[in-house]
Amino acid sequence: MYKKVVITGGLGLIGSHLTERLVDKAALIVLLDDGSTGLKSYLDQLPSGSNVEVVSGSIADSKLVDLVMKETEVCFHLAASLGVKRILQEPLLSYNTNVHGSENVFSSASKNGTKVFMASTSEIYGKNPQQPLVESSDRVLGSPLNIRWAYSEAKALDESLLQMYKQEESLDYVIGRFFNTVGPRQTGNYGMVLPRFVKAALKGEAIEVYGDGSQTRVFCHVRDAVEAILALMENPKANGEVFNIGGEGEISINELAIRVKEISGSSSSIEHIPYSDAYPAGFEETFRRVPDTSKLRGLTGWRPRFGLDQIIKDVIEFVRAVD
Repeated sequence: MYKKVVITGGLGLIGSHLTERLVDKAALIVLLDDGSTGLKSYLDQLPSGSNVEVVSGSIADSKLVDLVMKETEVCFHLAASLGVKRILQEPLLSYNTNVHGSENVFSSASKNGTKVFMASTSEIYGKNPQQPLVESSDRVLGSPLNIRWAYSEAKALDESLLQMYKQEESLDYVIGRFFNTVGPRQTGNYGMVLPRFVKAALKGEAIEVYGDGSQTRVFCHVRDAVEAILALMENPKANGEVFNIGGEGEISINELAIRVKEISGSSSSIEHIPYSDAYPAGFEETFRRVPDTSKLRGLTGWRPRFGLDQIIKDVIEFVRAVD
């Protein structure tokens, strides 16, 4: 039982589901969130009188971070500027959040003796053609002239910074690299593919596939991702390590669009949009992104419970309820 837990980005996709799982594991849960992708209504399902406090603000505010982090045992650092479109549209804000904001969190955690779970990303690996990807896989990035890679660079800096804090300040941490985590409460505002497809299908609008649709991904239900986080943070052997967190079943984006259309019973057409029309300048595609989660499974026994069809059904149910 934790006395106090802080979740940065606590109103977002992963943060809100993690909060639900932690209400019986912590005396106090503090959610620090700027409201950019999450909503307080995501917490409506919590039991009445739950021990959850929401603090509105940004991790870029070092004084606020220090205030929130006082006497915190564990911090789940999930806050970040996400989505390729957002990185391209707001590069300076994204950099400040993803680099300086994370530094604020790590510095404050070090002062308070707080153990940190850091949400990293499969973007770390860039466009490495050697699939599936293991934690030691090389980073293969495009030209720095393409701002698209700035998110990968920022998260790599965050991972390196955590190692520095452990080496010099004895900070305890676990890093999770998420591969296409999806599910109820995910927004499609910044190009997230599954909620975008589902919303279009339910409205009978064209499902827009960027590029030729041959690019492939592996999707993981947010509830499975949360169970992986908890399993890692509760296992002392995970301390100071990095783990891929992802689902099973590689699928092309074309096939995903067809699957969404079939499961939703939609009559929507499927249209292909050139990348140049879908994204601002500075975009470059990654054509495969397949996780090897052997390290996570071997240490914790974790396995994903939800297949892609169930993931799609859960997203459809959520979108129908809120639209």
